[in-house]
Amino acid sequence: MPDISPKLIKGGIVLINSESGAIERIIALQYNPETLTRSLQPKSMSAESPDRSEALRLKGPPVETIKLDAEIDAADHMELGDTQTGEVGIHPQLAALETIVYPSKAQLDSSNRLASRGTLEIAPMLAPLTLFIWSRNRIVPVRITDFSITEEAFDPLLNPLRAKISLGMRVLSIDDLGFDGKGGNLFMAYLLNKEKLAAKHRAGTLSALGLTGLP
Repeated sequence: MPDISPKLIKGGIVLINSESGAIERIIALQYNPETLTRSLQPKSMSAESPDRSEALRLKGPPVETIKLDAEIDAADHMELGDTQTGEVGIHPQLAALETIVYPSKAQLDSSNRLASRGTLEIAPMLAPLTLFIWSRNRIVPVRITDFSITEEAFDPLLNPLRAKISLGMRVLSIDDLGFDGKGGNLFMAYLLNKEKLAAKHRAGTLSALGLTGLP
């Protein structure tokens, strides 16, 4: 009997080359987290200005943060007889996530060579643009701000077989990325989609709030 259950769309992370815009890596989460926590901190003028005329003004998009806990388990791959998992466990999956927050070896070697030559000013190393994707309605540029791993099971060679990943991310807006680059365009598309979804909301009525009008 054919499987007629709907295909589950996975969340994940995509790394994009900051200069060329080419996709460098796609990391799909093995299991979607059961909970995703988001917080938004508005950027208002009222916190900085005593002028009452500024109370309703916004300086820009809010600071949005995302937190989630994901799981990685070797069991599924081992059941399929995956030889790589049998050799190194879930090291590759963990490394794919961990290297997001590392500069590459080539970048470190280059900086070291420049320092050895007496270069006075060495530009900070450029990381790929990180996108957090949670369905087609949420494709946002982010910076990972917090990353912890709890490894829970190991094979006889101490390769990890099961782990929990906690990720904290800050959404990067046009205040961080500007309007002209790929990241800024993606943020604006995210904001536009949010506005389109808000327009679909069925507005309430004052009577539902127990009012016939405003004072």
